[in-house]
Amino acid sequence: MNSIKKTARIAGVLYLVIAIVGGFAFTAGTSDLIIPGDATATANNIVASEGLFRIGAVGDSLTFLSEIVLVVLLYVLFRPVSKTFSLVAAVSRLAMTAMQGVNLLNKFVALLLLSGADYLTAFEPDQLHALVLLFLNAYEYGALIWGTFFGLHLLVLAYLLFKSGYFPRILGVLFAFASLGYLVDSFGHFLLPQYTEIYSWVVWATVPAELSFAFWLLIKGVNVEQWEERALESA
Repeated sequence: MNSIKKTARIAGVLYLVIAIVGGFAFTAGTSDLIIPGDATATANNIVASEGLFRIGAVGDSLTFLSEIVLVVLLYVLFRPVSKTFSLVAAVSRLAMTAMQGVNLLNKFVALLLLSGADYLTAFEPDQLHALVLLFLNAYEYGALIWGTFFGLHLLVLAYLLFKSGYFPRILGVLFAFASLGYLVDSFGHFLLPQYTEIYSWVVWATVPAELSFAFWLLIKGVNVEQWEERALESA
C-alpha cells in the first residue's frame, strides 16, 4: 500500500516539475527570443540572452529526463486497468521523450552558428542569421512532431483514467480534450501551410487535465483498495 501511494506522489511531483520547467524552456528560453521572419533580430536576441537560452536548453534536458521516470511510474499505476493499453501509453510517451531529446540538437546548432568560430567565416552574417532562424523553426516543428506522440499518449491515458475506478472519471474526460488539442494543432500545421497558430489554446486544453491529475496524485493519491482489487483481477 505504501509503495503504490509513494509511486503516485512521485508521479505528481514529476508532473509539476515537467509543467514548470518545460513551460519555461519552451517560452522564456526559446519562443520569446524568436522574432518570426526576422533572422537578424532573432540572432541578436540569442546573443544578448545567451545565458537564458542555455538555461532553456537545460530545462529541456531536465524535462525529458523527468519524462523517462514518469513513463515508468504511470505504467505501474495503470497496469491493473489494462497491461496492453498501459504499454501503449508508456511507449508513446517514451517516443515523445526521445523526440524531445533529438529536437534539442536544433538549439545547440543555433548556438554553434553564433559561436564566432573561425570556420564560420565561410558564411556571411546574414546567412548565419538565416540558418539560426531555420534551426529554431525546426525546433518548433520538432515540438509539433513530438506533440503527435503526446496526443496519442493522452488519448490512451484518458481511457485508462476513465476505466480505472481508482481515479475520478472526469480526469479521463479532461485528458481526452487535451489529446484532441495536441492532435489538431500538430496535424493542422502539417496539412495547412497557412494554419493559424493556436498553441495557446492547446496549452489551455492541456493545463486543466495535467494539473488536476498532478494535484490529485499529490493530495489524494490512489484509491489503494480499488487499485489492489484491479491488480488481483488482472493477475
